[in-house]
Formats: sequence, structure tokens, C-alpha cells
Amino acid sequence: MDTAVVLFTRDLRVHDNPALHAACETAARVVPLFVLDPSVPGSPNRHRFLVESLADLRESLRGRGGDLVVREGDPVEETLKLAAEVDADGIALAADVSPYAHRRQRRLVEGAGRRSVKLFPGVTVVPPGDLKPGGGDHYKVFTPYYRAWQAAKRRDVVGTPRTIAMPAGVGVGRLPKPGSGNGFAAGGESAGRRRVREWLRSVGEYDELHDDLPGDGTSRLSPYLHFGCVSPLDLAVAASEKDGAEPFIRQLCWRDFYAQVLNAFPGLRTKAYRPGTEENWKKDRHAFEAWEAGQTGVPVVDAGMRQLVDEGWMHNRARLLTASYLTKHLGVDWRDGAAVFMAHLLDADVANNYGNWQWVAGTGNDTRPYRRFNPVRQALRFDPAGDYVRRYVPELASVPGKAVHTPWDLDEADRRAVKYPEPLTLD
Repeated sequence: MDTAVVLFTRDLRVHDNPALHAACETAARVVPLFVLDPSVPGSPNRHRFLVESLADLRESLRGRGGDLVVREGDPVEETLKLAAEVDADGIALAADVSPYAHRRQRRLVEGAGRRSVKLFPGVTVVPPGDLKPGGGDHYKVFTPYYRAWQAAKRRDVVGTPRTIAMPAGVGVGRLPKPGSGNGFAAGGESAGRRRVREWLRSVGEYDELHDDLPGDGTSRLSPYLHFGCVSPLDLAVAASEKDGAEPFIRQLCWRDFYAQVLNAFPGLRTKAYRPGTEENWKKDRHAFEAWEAGQTGVPVVDAGMRQLVDEGWMHNRARLLTASYLTKHLGVDWRDGAAVFMAHLLDADVANNYGNWQWVAGTGNDTRPYRRFNPVRQALRFDPAGDYVRRYVPELASVPGKAVHTPWDLDEADRRAVKYPEPLTLD
């Protein structure tokens, strides 16, 4: 092959990038491309993270003799336009599972003409379609999937291309400005790989510490995995060499699990996955707005929602509590809550976000659909000294110890926004 275009999507890295690796192995010239799609919404934090990731990717490609071509518009139209401009023989990209990704892949194939379009793994540890139970197209329950996932044969991690030769005269375009997002993490493969190295030194403590709300013993790698700054396969391989890492590796499997669910059930974002579990959800605007604003009167719920808006991030245990409170206590539709998470989270992944929201709401893959979390008991267990709540709800900064978890006006929280007393002291 003479020339290949590599369309980067959710694989913003040069290490263990099968599409880039294959193109560099088989084509004399390679044109890396990213298309900014104005139709895809994003928070300021996510925009900042994306731009930083693209800048880091461009620097890595330039260090190998190449560059990152940046275009704005419809990804399919811009890719086909560039392929015609450089007279490419083929187009390579990572396979993905969302309906948006499926449409993109189908349209590329339909519009490519004589050019080949090849899809490569890389977004998950195990490709979504590789594991199927007897008598079904995908696994609906996590535990049997986890057993199959552990036993699955995996591809080899591929290295970073040493050199990348681009055709002469290709206009690379400018990256947009990062904007004012103030998220907790710097974007890009370089930052992601540094975070991996740091995390693997303590991964054996994950099982003991990951539910600690104020300590936040989680990896905080999910944004890097979502944007593909870190290879999930490479991370799983590296973690498997560490003692006590299995609970963390299990979380990587959950990520793959929801990817294969979405791949088989594209309506995951809008339709109840489990037949017969859709409820008559309340349309309580005041209750929903209080939840979204972090003014429910339940301190741990409000702390989680404020962390989400402030950082573009929320601790996993807080995600469970805030989602359960909205759906199981307030009775508000899970789709409304999931949309708020998608609007703010750095790691706003369609499969994981909507899969987890349906799990909590009882409409998804949970084998105990009527499960509900008591937010006060959970807070006393996972934030016993109240440090997490005081960090994000400053109105309660003077409340000592576990007394901070008192539900302020809990009954009224179902109907209107609660104003915490300020200043507040308890004897």
C-alpha cells in the first residue's frame, strides 16, 4: 500500500495503537487525522482534556517524523476528502461500539469507493464481539462474562512506530484553544502513562481503599481510557504483574462488559435493557433541579453532585449514591440523570455511563433490580468523619464529625431545593 489515512477517534495514543501500527507496517506514507465534530457536545473540562490530548498526540507524531492533521466538520466527509487529497489506498481506524461510531464506520465503508476501510481493536481489552455465550449474541450477566474474559486469548500489545512518513504538502491545521476547563487531570498519552506508572505502585491497595470517599483510592484513569490516551490492554497486562491487582482488573472487565452490551443493544441510552422493568418515572422538575444543583438536603448526595460540576469527575461510590437517590428515592427517570453525567464527566463514556445508570435504576444488568442504597448509612460507612462532605459542601464546614451526615430537611428535598443553613453549628 502506498498511502493510508489513520483516523484517530477514541485512541489518542501512539503506543499500542493497532490501527496506527498496521498502517505504518503496510503503507509507505501515513496520514494521521483527527476530526473535530461540532455536533458532539462537551463540557469545558472535556474540551480542555481533548485539546491537551490532541496536542500531546501531535507532539508524539512529530517526534517520529509525522504530524497530526486536524480538520473540523463531519468526520466521514472530512476523512474521505483528505483520503482523496492524498490519493490514499486505505483508511484505518479503531472499531467502536456506540451507535454514533457504528454510523461513522458504515458511512466510511459506503463512501470509500476503491479505498479499503479497515477496523482495528484497541478501545477495549477484549473486542466486544469476541465473547458470546451459548445461545446468545452477548453476555447479559457480568460474572459469567468475567470468567470468559479471563480465559480469552488476547492480541499482543503492539509497540510505538519508530518513524512515520507523511506525503509532502498536507496542511495539518491548527488545534483549538484548550479553553477554561479546570479538571483534575491533564490530558494526553504522556500524562496518562505517568498516571499508570504511579497507580501501579499502589494497585494492590485498591480493594481496601477504593470505596473511601475522602481518600479517593481509585485509579482516576477512566478519562485516559475513555479518550484512548492509555491502552486498556496494556494496562491490564501491566496490572496483572502486580500482587493484589485482581479487583482493579475486574473493573477493566466491567468496562469491556458494558461495551459488549452496548454493541448488542444500541438502545441502551434510551430504552430499558431489562424487559418489564420500566417504571412510571416522576416528572418532578423541582426535585430534579435540586439534585442537579447539589441542594437536596442529603449532604453526601450534594457533595457528589458538586464534585461532578467542579471537577468533571465524581468518586465511584458517590456515583452510585447520587444515581440511586435520584431513581430509587426521588423516582426520577434514570435517563435524565445519565444526561447530566454525560454533560459534565471527563470520562463520559456512553456504554459505561448508561450501563451503570441502568444497573442502579434496576432496568439494566443488575441481577438484583430492586437494590437501593441508603445514602446516610453509606455516608457513615464510607465517609465516617465527614471529610468528603465538608470538602464539597462548605455550608457544613463547621459541623463536626459524622454529624455532618444528618439529612437536612430530607422530606422537603423531594419537592424543592434545600438551602443549607449558613453559618451552621451543632451542639
